[in-house]
Amino acid sequence: MSILNVEHLTHGFGDRAIFDDVSFRLLKGEHIGLIGANGEGKSTFMNIITGKLMPDEGKIEWSKNVKAGYLDQHAVLEKGMTVRDVLSSAFKPLFAMEERMNEIYMKMGEAGEDEMNDLMEEVGTIQELLTNHDFYLIDSKVEEVARALGLLDLGLDRDVTELSGGQRTKILLGKLLLEKPDILLLDEPTNYLDAEHITWLTRYLQEYENAFILISHDIPFLNSVINIIYHMDGNTHKLERYVGDYDKFQEVYAMKKAQAEAAYNRQQQEIAELKDFVARNKARVATRNMAMSRQKKLDNMEIIEKVYDKPKPEFHFKEARTSGKVIFETNDLVIGYDEPLSKPINFRMERNDKIVLTGSNGIGKSTLLKSLLGLIKPISGTTTRGDYLEIGYFEQEMSPDIDTTCLQEIWNEFPGFNQYEVRSALAKCGLTTKHIESKCKVLSGGEQAKVRLCKLINKESNLLVLDEPTNHLDVDAKDELKRALKEYKGSIIMVCHEPDFYEGLATDVMDCSKWTTKL
Repeated sequence: MSILNVEHLTHGFGDRAIFDDVSFRLLKGEHIGLIGANGEGKSTFMNIITGKLMPDEGKIEWSKNVKAGYLDQHAVLEKGMTVRDVLSSAFKPLFAMEERMNEIYMKMGEAGEDEMNDLMEEVGTIQELLTNHDFYLIDSKVEEVARALGLLDLGLDRDVTELSGGQRTKILLGKLLLEKPDILLLDEPTNYLDAEHITWLTRYLQEYENAFILISHDIPFLNSVINIIYHMDGNTHKLERYVGDYDKFQEVYAMKKAQAEAAYNRQQQEIAELKDFVARNKARVATRNMAMSRQKKLDNMEIIEKVYDKPKPEFHFKEARTSGKVIFETNDLVIGYDEPLSKPINFRMERNDKIVLTGSNGIGKSTLLKSLLGLIKPISGTTTRGDYLEIGYFEQEMSPDIDTTCLQEIWNEFPGFNQYEVRSALAKCGLTTKHIESKCKVLSGGEQAKVRLCKLINKESNLLVLDEPTNHLDVDAKDELKRALKEYKGSIIMVCHEPDFYEGLATDVMDCSKWTTKL
């Protein structure tokens, strides 16, 4: 049974095509992985099927009475709402029923016999619905999901706007899972989740009976939960369906690509031979008809387009002079803002160390990086920075208020570059001309990350401070970043939740939960 039908979808931004006559259908129980390079339109597709964005052309048709739940990577939470409020809002329709039931009880005091019978009947129906939907177990359900995603440690009565981006993502995910929609739409749900909670989400999705569409660049996670792949092809602007997991897709895709290249080469050879024959024979009376016949064949031939590989990013970090032996040394460092996030921290980082910080969201990993860099003052204790440090810092996100184009963003950072050098630097990071001339705020999360990486690799450094650099990056960019970091001769301290990324790169993995006060 089809839950969602998309027919003849065409959409673009300005002169940049995203989809061209795309058709898609979602069947009951399908667990779909929606894949493609950064900027190919995965989040745009989600926004179109949820009605947040109107396509240029095409028809989107949901089955009747289907309830879809969308985890949007850009969702906003309002000030004044607590963690409990957001999670409990999953049951908004049930609370509305309870409110109606209380209104009916108030009316009963003044109702006549006939009206009383009607009201009693309505109350009975509402009561039955509330019982069937476990309304009286809402508090325990909220606590169960909050515990599974590590939200109890934050405090259920805490204002959501005080929390980190990762914590807010977990709250929105918790709310979505509590809603139990007929179809889950998940846009990079593992961004900001730590390993323990990714394991829980993996198990949840493996056992999930309904359909879901999942966008993720975390391949081990993707492979473990999906059974269908839809690939967004930037060359054709189509969606191609593959049965199986990501590894199976790669195998079939490589075969199809090889076949397409072989067909293109055969046709090019045939075209060259036909053109040569026409050129040599069209002037001779005896062979003119044969030449005209071959020219007609050329004119009617359906040309096979050459398949061009999307440019893969190339990261090469510029290295500054060698730093001193000691990079950072902390003495009873207590980090935090208004209140302590940590117990006293004592650690020493030396030249050529590549340290990865792990642990749950909200325990202070990003705060530790900022404290080490001197961007925020510690609650108490000290940090000593070594000599001759040239620091490259990668923050988690771009400012949402940014109003510059990619071109301007790099030019502002490197005013000595000419236009060719700026464009070349961005192209090496896997960005096309259309991306380069677009405003940063309209780019996908992965494209924005590539702009920030462009700044980083073009600045000489001997210490890289990286706050979740793999968030939003596609598979090619992640692989290239890991290669570049392994090649880098300087020191690295990095927050990362992906063991696949930092294994073979890190010289030391620090579990930050050992010193946090938030667990």
